[in-house]
Amino acid sequence: MDSADGRTPATHVPVLAARIVELLAPALDAPGATCVDGTLGLGGHAALVLDACPQARLVGIDRDPAALAIAGDRLARFGDRVRLFRAVYHELPDVLAAAGLARVEGILLDLGLSSLQIDRAERGFAYAVDAPLDMRMDPDSELTAATIVNTWPATELARILRIYGEERNARRIAGAIVAAREVEPFTSSARLVRLVADAIPIAQRNSGGHPAKRTFQALRIVVNGELDSLSAVLPAALDALAPGGRLAVLAYHSGEDRLVKRTFAEAARDHVPPGVPDVPAGYRARFTLLTRGAERPDAAEVTVNPRAASARLRGITRNQEDPR
Repeated sequence: MDSADGRTPATHVPVLAARIVELLAPALDAPGATCVDGTLGLGGHAALVLDACPQARLVGIDRDPAALAIAGDRLARFGDRVRLFRAVYHELPDVLAAAGLARVEGILLDLGLSSLQIDRAERGFAYAVDAPLDMRMDPDSELTAATIVNTWPATELARILRIYGEERNARRIAGAIVAAREVEPFTSSARLVRLVADAIPIAQRNSGGHPAKRTFQALRIVVNGELDSLSAVLPAALDALAPGGRLAVLAYHSGEDRLVKRTFAEAARDHVPPGVPDVPAGYRARFTLLTRGAERPDAAEVTVNPRAASARLRGITRNQEDPR
């Protein structure tokens, strides 16, 4: 469907949409309540929240100007209930200060790639089509996947593939990349995809999805500093919640989900030794978990939207009695 000015949004199906609205809506039923969508993307979740919570306002954040333009069109019908900011989500405190907000009632972080970034081949995120080795969510940032592949040493390439891609053949792939770039630098994704596939033992190539999936994931995470941004935004988001406020996080990578799990568990823990029968008020947990473990999409949703398959949703709320 074309937007009003000719921009064509990518196919976008919000993941776990009904459940996210269910988690956030109880905190957004008062006049002036504000929800922050820290990873606005194409605005699918944001539109659903605003429809379900007619008294709420939205602050939308995204680093990608193309996504902000499309989301702006999509959310225009909500008028002055919506304010959009170009920023990375770890800049949440600065955005709230610019918006004149000391605290908010809801925050959503839908991590990973937006449909726009996946579906536009020129952005270089997809391994299924040949495209420049870019992978920047913010086109104005300096580091690209091509820079990493063509200049980083083999030891560092192997490290990021192992840590961020959970690639068991990290050293083999890194060695193959370094040898190949000495013949000719990498400029597009197709050559890298072929090299990665060839570097993986035949018996492993058809397990765990596309053989280049883990390598491309690692490069994307590093290019965009995703785990560093997540480490910074989680405490900032918890601190920004008003009493009764709610935070929902959708993660798509085990490293992201582990970080969210640890942060939420610590926030929801009483600060006394285990077994103390009566916890003094000042030592009680300031937050309560809203989800038991990570919630996953059901089979029906994955059938309709295969990109939802790896999603993990966690929610947490600031306790009403917390005086901040």
